[in-house]
Amino acid sequence: MKYRNVVLIVVLVLIVDQALKFWVKTNMAITEQFTIFPDWFHIHFIENEGMAYGLQFGGEFGKIFLTLFRLIAVVVGFVFMRKLVRENYHKGLLICGSLILAGAAGNLIDSMFYGLIFSESTPYEVAQFLPAGGGYGTFLHGKVVDMLYFPLYEGYLPKWVPIWGGEYFIFFRPVFNIADAAISIGVISILVFQRRFLHAHMEQKKQTLKANQDEAIVSSGDQDHASGEHDSQQETL
Repeated sequence: MKYRNVVLIVVLVLIVDQALKFWVKTNMAITEQFTIFPDWFHIHFIENEGMAYGLQFGGEFGKIFLTLFRLIAVVVGFVFMRKLVRENYHKGLLICGSLILAGAAGNLIDSMFYGLIFSESTPYEVAQFLPAGGGYGTFLHGKVVDMLYFPLYEGYLPKWVPIWGGEYFIFFRPVFNIADAAISIGVISILVFQRRFLHAHMEQKKQTLKANQDEAIVSSGDQDHASGEHDSQQETL
């Protein structure tokens, strides 16, 4: 797998992620919802200032810290992915790494620029792109747009269920976006298939090492043969 393929995966995920966020931001009021498939898939518009799936991190300082951390992680991620490509790691690992990198970059764009280019989304008003009065925030203070909601189960749990028995329960409750999904798919896939990825890489390294050793032996044999012929010619003379 070549490095340009890594970049292509990242770009494609970013295009889908940002296109959906842009549409939601400019066509839906905050908390507005419409149904794709009844009972289990909805587009539900919310915004968050924290991490993936709406998690929060340390207020105003935490917001800036998290955005800067994402920026550093994305830069380091591209450098690290180039290293993995050069060392011929398993294609599956490179794809997973590309998804994680794309997801981090997708939410980073929201955090860095959305406060500058959009007006505030409210329950009563849809945001405007490049509003005349300026955006709702400053650089590094944008909110991450989330919209994918999958309440696969919704109802009261049986009384015998520990801790939550008898309570109203929704699974899956978090609202997320394409970038969050890309990160989750990449991380989970690496955890599940890490042995296969690393085993394949180790086997490839062994084969490369053996090939190099065989080539060295052949080269050494050729040199010995040539040296022997030279010595024989000198003796003849």
